[in-house]
Amino acid sequence: MKKISCFLPYSGKEQAEQTVKNLQDCDQVNDIVLMTTDKTAEALPGCRLLCMESPFSSETLRTVAALSEADYTLLYTKETTLELGLFALERMVAIAGDSRAGMVYADHYQITDGKQSNAPVIDYQFGALRDDFNFGSVLLFDTQRLKEAAGRMKQEYTFAGLYDLRLKLSQKADLVHINEYLYSEVENDTRKSGEKIFDYVDPRNRNRQIEMEQACTEHLKEIGGYLKPEFKQIEFSASSFEYEASVIIPVRNRIRTIRDAIKSVLMQQTDFKYNLIIIDNHSTDGTTEAIDEFKDDERLIHLIPERNDLGIGGCWNMGVHHPKCGKFVVQLDSDDVYKDEHTLTTMVRAFYEQNCAMVVGTYMMTDFHMNMIAPGIIDHKEWTPENGRNNALRINGLGAPRAFYTPVLREVKVPNTSYGEDYALGLNFSRQYQIGRVYDVVYLCRRWDDNSDASLDIVKMNAHNLYKDRIRTWELQARIALNKQRQEEEMRGI
Repeated sequence: MKKISCFLPYSGKEQAEQTVKNLQDCDQVNDIVLMTTDKTAEALPGCRLLCMESPFSSETLRTVAALSEADYTLLYTKETTLELGLFALERMVAIAGDSRAGMVYADHYQITDGKQSNAPVIDYQFGALRDDFNFGSVLLFDTQRLKEAAGRMKQEYTFAGLYDLRLKLSQKADLVHINEYLYSEVENDTRKSGEKIFDYVDPRNRNRQIEMEQACTEHLKEIGGYLKPEFKQIEFSASSFEYEASVIIPVRNRIRTIRDAIKSVLMQQTDFKYNLIIIDNHSTDGTTEAIDEFKDDERLIHLIPERNDLGIGGCWNMGVHHPKCGKFVVQLDSDDVYKDEHTLTTMVRAFYEQNCAMVVGTYMMTDFHMNMIAPGIIDHKEWTPENGRNNALRINGLGAPRAFYTPVLREVKVPNTSYGEDYALGLNFSRQYQIGRVYDVVYLCRRWDDNSDASLDIVKMNAHNLYKDRIRTWELQARIALNKQRQEEEMRGI
C-alpha cells in the first residue's frame, strides 16, 4: 500500500486536533508533520513538529520535500478543520499513480456557518499562471517529483514559495484535477465575489506581488515564453480619421447609471474632435429612451444592433468598425464615469508620449454615490515598461480605463464575450506593442449590487477563471512560437 507523509499548519491543539485525528484514522497515512512558527509549541501525539519562519516560503517547502518519507506527500494549506471523505486519500493516491501526475487536487465541500456547499475547482492548464489559482486546500504530491521540483527552486521567497514550487513542478509533470468531491473544509472567507476580486491589487499585498512576479518571470524564461522589452514602433500620422478619439459604451439595461456615464463623456474638454458611440444591446428598462434624451448632441452616435448574439466584445467590434470611429477608442463601462473633464485628453496624450498601441489608466473604487471605498485607488503599478507584458500573464486584469489605437484593434478584433475580452486584448497587444500607463486617477469605478461581477456563484466564477486561463494558454503558446521564430531567423542571419 502506498503511504503518505502529511504536512499541515499548526497553531495549537484545538486548531489541529480533529484534523490530525481524521488523518491518523486513514491507513494510507505514514506520518504527520505539524508546521508551526511557535518555537515553544508541543506536538500532538503521533506527530512531529517543523518550526519555520513562514508556512509556505521557499525554505519551508524545500524542508517539506526533504522530510517526506513516503511515496506521496500531502500538504494541507488551511488552519481550519479538514474532514476526509470515505476512502478519499486512497482515491487520490490511485489517480496520482494512474495518471503519473506530479500533483493531484480535488473538488470538495465547504462548510460555512455550519452549512455545506459544493466547491468545485477547475482543470489546470499550460496558461494557468495565476498565483491565486484555486486548487482547494489539499494538495497531494508524488514525493519524488516534489523533491525534484524543489531542487530546481533557485530563489528564496517568503510569500511565493508554493507558487514557485508548483510552476517548477508543472514544467515536468501534470497537475491533475480529480472532479470528485473528496473532502470538506471549513471556509471563513464569506465575502462576495465582487469583494474578493481586487485582493491581488490591494497595496497591502505589494511585497507579495513582487515575489510572485519574480517567480512567474523566471518560469516564463525557463519555458521559452518570456518576451524581452522590445516593441514595434507606431507612426500615428500614417492613419487618417475624421475624429481623433471615440468613447465606446456598450450597454444593456442600465437605466440607473447610463445618464451619468454619458454626461461624463460629453463634458470632456479637448483640443481635438471626439465623439461618443453607444451600442445599446436591446435594453428593455428605459435605457434606450434615456440615451435618446441626448440625441441633439451631434457627438453622440446611438447604435442598436440588428443581431441578437453580441456580448460586450461584439458590441465593441460594432463600435470600432463604425465609419465614424476615431483614431483612438477609449472604454467607459455603463456603470462608471470619468473622473473629470480631462480624462479623454490625458488618455489620448499618452499614446503619443509613450508610443503605444494601448493605454491603461488608473481608477478609484467608489460606491454608487461616488464615495471612495476599499481598496481605494487601483493603479496597477505592478505593470512596468520592462516586464509588464510578462507579468500580465500572472495577474487577472490590467486596469481601467482602457484605450486602443483603432487600426490595430480593427486588425485584432475583440472576442465576442462579456467577460475577459479586455484582458485578451491586453495580452494580444502587448505581444508586439508597448502598453502605456496613466498613473493619475482618471476613472471612477462604481461598485453596486447590479455590477456584473458583484456576487457570482462558484460555477460562474469557475467559468470566468477557466476562460481567462484559456486566454493565457493561447497567448503563451503564441509567445513561445514567436520566440522560436525569432531564434530561427537569427540563426539564418535574417
